[in-house]
Amino acid sequence: MNAEDKQDILDFIDFYVVLGIVHQKTLCKYLGISVRTIQRWRKNGTADKRKGSERKIPRKLKPEERRRIYQELCSPEYKDLNPNEIYNFLLDKGIYLASSRTFYRILKEFNAIYHRTEERKGNSKKKPDELKATAANQVWMWDITWLKTDVRGIYYYAYVIEDLYDRSIVGWMIFDSESDVHAAELFDATCRKENCHPDFVHSDNGEPMKGITLCAFYYQLGIIPSFSRPRVSDDNPYIESFFKTTKYHAGYPKCFHSLKESREWFSNFIHWYNYEHKHSNLQYVTPMEKRKGKHSGIFENRNSVLEKAKLNHPERWGSRNTKRYEVRKVEVLNPDERKSA
Repeated sequence: MNAEDKQDILDFIDFYVVLGIVHQKTLCKYLGISVRTIQRWRKNGTADKRKGSERKIPRKLKPEERRRIYQELCSPEYKDLNPNEIYNFLLDKGIYLASSRTFYRILKEFNAIYHRTEERKGNSKKKPDELKATAANQVWMWDITWLKTDVRGIYYYAYVIEDLYDRSIVGWMIFDSESDVHAAELFDATCRKENCHPDFVHSDNGEPMKGITLCAFYYQLGIIPSFSRPRVSDDNPYIESFFKTTKYHAGYPKCFHSLKESREWFSNFIHWYNYEHKHSNLQYVTPMEKRKGKHSGIFENRNSVLEKAKLNHPERWGSRNTKRYEVRKVEVLNPDERKSA
């Protein structure tokens, strides 16, 4: 194993250990590498020191470069953003300092992976960072809901991925067990179907959400995971709302008799939800109407109808203005209350 491969392994372990998602021991077991080997690489470096071994020019940034990047990450403009957001903001300005993973490593070195200012210090149960979507497939949310069967105590499990921007269900599968392996299978299939992957994925703190197989999949694609606080459903409200809509639907069965039956019912329901359901949080357009950009034309037409109605019957409105349907350019999950204060 060369030095680059070793460094990639250390980066992978650091990424999830620093975020507090997976223990180092669990990651090592998954990779088939002992904890002592990892400790040795950290202490002695990853370069092959055997005589005659291949030598490579180190790519490590100089101390002054790392300090400059750290100062940039802690600047007033970026101190409330995560490394992946900062990375893309800088690219939009035509600036490249280092990779987003390097940003994480530098923040770790300065013990600032979570808190870059004094006022941000707090306990581990702080509200998740605000996530924003200005287009489809930037932020996905997912969860698992239990489905009753005709056998008491036996359940099927619906794995569902929802897009923050348009609330469409972009992926779903139903299994007879909860597992991060099943979750990784769903994300792999959904990313292939969409021909892309999200920047962020938000979920709760369950074992399938933090399982090593799914974490490895995220890391491979550069997806940044975000997690709700323990036992706080409000941190993932949109997927919870979808499950409520599902189970309160008039056609929802009292129980399912087979996996096949549950999958067939869900297939029909998801199609209805995406293409026919007028979503209240989307100002009563369907998820697919927003996803395909049709909502702006629909809103213009509604506004025009209301304006004409007021012209024809001004007495019904008096001095009041007509309702205006406005296109929201940004959808937000877990908004930062300090910004709106």
